[in-house]
Amino acid sequence: MKIVVLPGDGIGPETMAVAVDVLQTVAHRFELPVELDHDVTGHTSLKRHGATVTPSLLQKVRAADGLMLGPTATYDFKDESKGEINPSKFFRKELDLYANIRPARTYAGLQNKFGSFDLVIVRENTEGFYADRNIASGGSEMLITPDVVVSLRRITRLCCERIARSAFVLAMERGKHVSIVHKANVLRVADGMFIDICRAVASEFPEVRVDDFLVDAMMAHVVRAPERFDVVVTTNMFGDILSDLTAELSGSLGLGGSLNAGDNHAMGQAQHGSAPDIAGQDIANPFSLILSAGQLLAWHGQRTSQTRFVEAANAIEKAVAEAIVAGECTRDVGGALGTAATGRAIVQRLALPISMGKS
Repeated sequence: MKIVVLPGDGIGPETMAVAVDVLQTVAHRFELPVELDHDVTGHTSLKRHGATVTPSLLQKVRAADGLMLGPTATYDFKDESKGEINPSKFFRKELDLYANIRPARTYAGLQNKFGSFDLVIVRENTEGFYADRNIASGGSEMLITPDVVVSLRRITRLCCERIARSAFVLAMERGKHVSIVHKANVLRVADGMFIDICRAVASEFPEVRVDDFLVDAMMAHVVRAPERFDVVVTTNMFGDILSDLTAELSGSLGLGGSLNAGDNHAMGQAQHGSAPDIAGQDIANPFSLILSAGQLLAWHGQRTSQTRFVEAANAIEKAVAEAIVAGECTRDVGGALGTAATGRAIVQRLALPISMGKS
């Protein structure tokens, strides 16, 4: 498996260094043929190449099996004519990474006010309210007058069908329960179509229980009783907001892994941003990127029928859970370690079976 590694901006290089150590450790332990190809994006690429993402980098990523993208300074990149391209948007769009899979779960040893839960947000990733993903050229936000802005939202049958199918396939591997989140009481045509398509796909999965919630009500439900949910499928912006909420309910946004997957490519990516205010201080939580790396391995293993990759992904998640119980983590999740020390603790847990013989 060839993985292109792009550290990104802010805390990206620190957290990616840890994620790389983890990938190399599980590759050794599970005898995985993993090759890491390091490159740059974001501000480093802009200074070096005049663009945050170059055509040659895209070509390299297309030829690889997967991509690990560190947090980038998205807000800084405003003018694509000057090479200021949003790397996350760019790869999602160019590689057609339509399914954003964002698990959220609670961990033993981490104080939680909302009860134990284990759910996954399945978010459509290529259209919706996002202005940079709706039309072939330019953006879909328009300044009509100095005082009036119109924003367009695109919802298509194709995108609804494939994100719905992604959710139901995942549900069959989990608790066989899918919740559809929408705003069909106001967005009657678009979200009405989204619900109809989700339920049509549901007919192919008779074992899966299906319900649906208005997005505003859903925010209250996941705070009140997150344990009632298993797989949640929704459109782009609703999923973006909801997944941040559920990650924080689990204990920290730093615990939110994220996989952007399409039919032929996938990208592991931390759910949080580049946090420039704490960059270089060795305090950033690396777990989001570590868990995302695990998701990328699992995706590759499932699509190529190589169970060792899935086993490696499970080992990563188990090591993170054990580290939290032991307090071997950063301050935001109850520990006292820095970023690098947290990474070393995870690596030690993952490498331990090596000295005891093959597992």
